[in-house]
Amino acid sequence: MEQFETIIIGGGQAGLSLSYFLTKLNSGHVILEKGDIGQGWADRWDDFCLVTPNWSVRMPGYPYQGDDPDGFMPRNEIVAHLKAYADSFGAPVRSGVEVASCAKTDEGFVVRTSAGDMSSRNLVMANGAFQKPYLPNGAETLPDTLTQLTLGDYKSPGALPDGNILIIGSGQSGVQISEELAMAGRPVTLACGRVGWAQRRYGGKDIVWWAERAGFYDHRLADLPDGARLAGNVLLSGHHGGTQDINFETLQGQGVELVGRFLSCDGQVAQFADDLDASNQFSNDRFNDIRNLFSATAEKIGEAVPEFSGKTKLKGTPRTEIDLTDYGAALFTGGFRPGYDSLLPTRGAYDNQGFPLQTDGKSDVVPGLWFLGTHFLRNRGSSLLLGVGKDAEVVAAALTGKPADQLG
Repeated sequence: MEQFETIIIGGGQAGLSLSYFLTKLNSGHVILEKGDIGQGWADRWDDFCLVTPNWSVRMPGYPYQGDDPDGFMPRNEIVAHLKAYADSFGAPVRSGVEVASCAKTDEGFVVRTSAGDMSSRNLVMANGAFQKPYLPNGAETLPDTLTQLTLGDYKSPGALPDGNILIIGSGQSGVQISEELAMAGRPVTLACGRVGWAQRRYGGKDIVWWAERAGFYDHRLADLPDGARLAGNVLLSGHHGGTQDINFETLQGQGVELVGRFLSCDGQVAQFADDLDASNQFSNDRFNDIRNLFSATAEKIGEAVPEFSGKTKLKGTPRTEIDLTDYGAALFTGGFRPGYDSLLPTRGAYDNQGFPLQTDGKSDVVPGLWFLGTHFLRNRGSSLLLGVGKDAEVVAAALTGKPADQLG
């Protein structure tokens, strides 16, 4: 059985960031990736791109390398960037090795993989902030004649069956795909929930620039209201070069039919809540919160207070019942949930939502178990390309017992 000081599961930005620091410290480790480097990004749909600008891609020791810092990398460029990063320091990645399960032992861990069993003193779960697609209540009532897809199944408008498309979930992915389908001439119905929206740019600067200066990504989960962990990110898009806002009003203007929250189906008839106006009001309220935050930030740092758009306004009366006979597919875009317990099902190691109970990446329950890239691991930036490197530095120092000043 192969033995390692540390086994890292996942060859994305989290696993690679930690590997960078462990390599600097000459700490033995291996990265196990069931696909290839950056597979989580490669699995996104064909026209996927970042919603954060390229200058905010900050892998430790390897800032953005291209000539378009204010642009938004498409899927394939993200993957290429991560592969170049891994090559830059010789990351010990084993691609095509799938982890089936992990078990705690007195000495550490046994990891059962498609390439045989391996053992380690430390185990780091860096396999993504979320792993399991989320299906809403009532999903099981959709008719079997309707093709049903999760977010990971969607690739392009042309790959979907003929007919109208029902999208259930109005977070960033749901609205971006709705826009993409509408622009391709596909009739789309979007079942909307409560999610905020924001302008892409304020006073000529990207929203991420303002959010950093406002300390937004430094927010810790304990300082935020209950439910913040699963709250949807504000609606943004990197498409069109990041020059256009995206929200319920812009989608409606592109021909997307907006309805309320999906409830259930009775035969071929889908039923939706009469809450679209309430969801749009929620969206505008979050827009106002951001406006107030950035106004205060501008005054604090000596910037001119930027101009702000007005609230979104919707037209017409949304339907609450829709016959799905002419619909070809339903696409669930309500996001994902954690799946760490499927690899290491340890009692008491995770909360009731499946997130690890941990402190700065170190499990509160299982000695030698670490996490990285988890949503709100340390703060709001923990799962993002702009923040995961900071967490990796903290985890590397604690895992090895080496002073943080050796990692700079």
